[in-house]
Amino acid sequence: MFVQTETTPNPNSLKFLPGRVVSSHGSFEITDKNETNNELIRNLLSVNGVEGIFLGKDFISVNKNDNFKWDEVKHIIISLINDFYSSGKECVIEKDLNEEPQSLEEVEKKIVQILDQKIRPAIAKDGGDIKFKEFKDGVVKVQLQGSCSGCPSSTMTLKQGVQNLLTHYLPEVKRVEAI
Repeated sequence: MFVQTETTPNPNSLKFLPGRVVSSHGSFEITDKNETNNELIRNLLSVNGVEGIFLGKDFISVNKNDNFKWDEVKHIIISLINDFYSSGKECVIEKDLNEEPQSLEEVEKKIVQILDQKIRPAIAKDGGDIKFKEFKDGVVKVQLQGSCSGCPSSTMTLKQGVQNLLTHYLPEVKRVEAI
């Protein structure tokens, strides 16, 4: 198996592409190895310098802290991913670990639809995700995950990309904020 890597706009995040399904039920982010029993996630979070793991459909984004260089951790991460899949496992996450879906108002459904269809695919290319959290008084609150979390260009993405798109399609939306 050959795990490819891609850089992301966030210098502290690298996208690992195992060429296999990673998550069969949406995206998932974890920063504390004690909050999961998943063998691969626990092992990745045990690597010195690794601060967070984000799982997409076909990629794993790994966030490291500033004190470590990718040359120090990249080969260990690739080895752990290879070992995981070589043991016969089909994917890292086979069930939905995210919170239960919430009931949404009509405008919130439209916001989620735009995020899903127009924004999420672009953000996934950079190793991240965007989650709708709330719409109140014209303000959309979203959570940026994976490579987008803590990325220097995430503010520009949020304002020039997400906010411009949502305000264009939905006059009820006045502003977008990250939480």
